[in-house]
Amino acid sequence: QLHLVESGGGLVQPGGSLRLSCAVSGFAVHYYAIGWFRQAPGKEREGIACISSNENNTNYAESVKGRFTVSRDNAANAVYLQMNSLKPDDTAVYYCSADHRFPSTWCPIIPGGYDYWGQGTQVTVSS
Repeated sequence: QLHLVESGGGLVQPGGSLRLSCAVSGFAVHYYAIGWFRQAPGKEREGIACISSNENNTNYAESVKGRFTVSRDNAANAVYLQMNSLKPDDTAVYYCSADHRFPSTWCPIIPGGYDYWGQGTQVTVSS
């Protein structure tokens, strides 16, 4: 079984920053596209960012573009999501996901496109 474990969530004030990590095991992270998703209570799971396998091309939802940055550390076998200028509507459970089926040049931010998921980490943005 492949494993993904998110960490780094917590409570932050509006305008603040958090860095989420996605530690992976059971596969080499460079071979997989990694997506970041979030889900607030009562809402559909939303794709927010992804990084493609090997070539590290990224894709962002309009809701986070310019504020969030996804990156990969192959040596650490991990992917990170740097979140800046956080807003209250960023409050959600954040998930990382992985799939090896996509070309190295791109990745989708569609939840149904990914096979493997972490357990999620809560991010709360509040004063």
